[in-house]
Amino acid sequence: MLLAVFAFATLSTVLTASQPVFAQSSAIISEVRVEGNQRIEADTIRSYLLISVGTPYDRSRVDRSLKALFNTGLFADVTIRQEGDAVIVNVVENPIINRLAFEGNQRIEDETLTAEIQLRPRIVYTRARVQNDVQRIITVYRRSGRFAATVEPKVILLPENRVDLVFEINEGEETGIKKIRFFGNDNFSDSQLLGEISTEETRWYNFLSDSDTYDPDRLTFDRELLRKFYLSKGYADFRVVSAIAELTPDRDGFFITFAVEEGPKYKFGAIDVKSEIKDISPEALFEQVTTIEGETYNADKIEDTIQKITFELGKLGYAFVNVRPRIDRDRENLTIAVTYEVNKGPRVYVERINITGNVRTLDYVIRREMKLAEGDAFNTALLRLSQSRVRGLDFFEKVEVTQEEGTAPDKTIINVDVQEKSTGELSVGAGFSTTESVSANLQIRERNLLGRGQDLRFGISVGAQSQTVDIGFTEPYFLDRDLSAGFDIFRTVRDYQDESGYDLERTGFVLRSGFPIRENVRGDVFYSLVNEKIDNLASNAPVSIQKASGEYLISSVGYTITISDLDDTLFPTTGSKYTFGQTLSGLGGDVRSLATNASYIRFFPVYENDVVLSTGITGGYIFGLGEDVILAQRYNVGGRNFRGFDNRGIGPRDIASGDALGGNAYFVATAELRFPVGLPDEYGVLGRTFLDVGTLTTIDDNDPGIVDDPSIRAAVGVGLNWVSPFGPIQINVAVPLLKEDYDKEEIFQLDFGTRF
Repeated sequence: MLLAVFAFATLSTVLTASQPVFAQSSAIISEVRVEGNQRIEADTIRSYLLISVGTPYDRSRVDRSLKALFNTGLFADVTIRQEGDAVIVNVVENPIINRLAFEGNQRIEDETLTAEIQLRPRIVYTRARVQNDVQRIITVYRRSGRFAATVEPKVILLPENRVDLVFEINEGEETGIKKIRFFGNDNFSDSQLLGEISTEETRWYNFLSDSDTYDPDRLTFDRELLRKFYLSKGYADFRVVSAIAELTPDRDGFFITFAVEEGPKYKFGAIDVKSEIKDISPEALFEQVTTIEGETYNADKIEDTIQKITFELGKLGYAFVNVRPRIDRDRENLTIAVTYEVNKGPRVYVERINITGNVRTLDYVIRREMKLAEGDAFNTALLRLSQSRVRGLDFFEKVEVTQEEGTAPDKTIINVDVQEKSTGELSVGAGFSTTESVSANLQIRERNLLGRGQDLRFGISVGAQSQTVDIGFTEPYFLDRDLSAGFDIFRTVRDYQDESGYDLERTGFVLRSGFPIRENVRGDVFYSLVNEKIDNLASNAPVSIQKASGEYLISSVGYTITISDLDDTLFPTTGSKYTFGQTLSGLGGDVRSLATNASYIRFFPVYENDVVLSTGITGGYIFGLGEDVILAQRYNVGGRNFRGFDNRGIGPRDIASGDALGGNAYFVATAELRFPVGLPDEYGVLGRTFLDVGTLTTIDDNDPGIVDDPSIRAAVGVGLNWVSPFGPIQINVAVPLLKEDYDKEEIFQLDFGTRF
């Protein structure tokens, strides 16, 4: 018993001795001493402590003081101990980053990685921060499709508690999409569904696209694309059960699997329109309905009908109508009846037009494009046209036109929010074509001068066969009217030695003005004064060209009328364009003539908007007023305007020298079919097949050595257009079907140009 009591007393003494002294709440701290600090002031460290001189020891306060010091991220280690009445705080400071570097990164620049991470030189180094930045770097690489990338941080110790931090990066191979699979698709093949989604399987020809790399956001978008596709084909119950991306064990690719439930195919049932607007009868709105009873159900047609009804009511002044389709699904008969309910809304007037976001562009430049003014009756058609006109200025990255209710039920406020983009251009270009050879150009242009919408440009073009310098200025609203006015000053030197055995110099200016005549119809008038010089004649130049040698001052006035309803200026799919113009020379100067020119082209969508047929014709006729038409004013045909024939390849020609002399009358008719070639749309590759038919004839010179046959020429061919990353490329291969023996052929044409 005595032995047990003695053992217990001894153990209690040992345990008491091992407890920190600051556990004794009765002791009062007389000193708090900081040791081990190099950069951080002792008072700064004391400010984080919950104990101080004159306060009693408290275990919980000491524990919280330790946590507070560690949470600063400034210290690698902290200990707090007691010596008598003093408390000793010993710290080991984290080092300071002296230099930060990346090694092994070839695909992603240092600047990009630096912007993503949080560590910087002169920032305290901690392991937690380094690991966080490692994950950020890995995330950057995964966003670029490299899921096999690894990052190893290396620390180089330096004097004065400093370190160099190096992220050693193994980028790995790009992680592509090895296979995309579909389950549950009984009515559409895998290849059909692959054509509807944006993600693609990795193929050798996808080097210009990132659509074959895994992106979770793109996968979510693909789910929606599949849903829209099936809803447009009648499968109203369709749903995507799951979309799973699985990374291969070696992390070099993904397998993506879509599980779908198609459900049955529906047809449209009864179609009806109900209107709560007193003055609008449902029968009047039926003309806008595109859904037809008995046809395959198509959700796109429902949306199209809603848009058309809303648009039609907007033209009548009803701004805030709500067209809601009520769906009645008959699962037994597999029909879907649709009732378009038009909710009542008041006739609305424009109370105010607010314009925001334009920092540089003046308000009136935007307001003059608006077809609605404050106080006008609201019109949806005019609002859309206004938005299109503001976008057409090409001064803004974004143009959003929205409505909100005004101060009264019959008033609306129109908000025009724009985001400006750079309108100044400094471009250097280079190109090659079989007709023009190598060329280079430099252009300086400002399309929104001083924010007033004015266009000023200066350009220089130098090629193997031509050199041009020109300056142009355009005021789009001259005298505050919808009347453009401008001028061009130019000088061109052109080498026609190969085709006609002479050089042509043109120096002059043009004063021009344009104005709208009516919707889709525009007129342009101009006056030009040009000095033309024909010299450097070839030694074997024919008499007709020798007689044309010299200088001519040509003073001309003319006009052009353009009628166009094309849906797109670059790659139209529907609509037509007609131009007609005349030029009268003889208001002073040395030349008197009248030239008439016309062209017409029409586009027809053959299959959706992918296959487009275009037919057109262009022609002109010039005659002298009491004198012969001079050489430089005659028309020339071939090259770009008549494929299959060389530049100036057809028309009157001197037999002895082979020189082209041009003609007073011509026409070229064209039929062309444009179609996709099977590559993804983002590559911008389109195929063409075409037929060109035309002639060039009539020359005033009656030299017996000249041949002038008005016979019809024709050529058929195929072509390729590629909007490449290096610039637009056009290739034509054409074979003449009808020609004269003296015509000059050109089977292959290549045009390439780029700007950088």
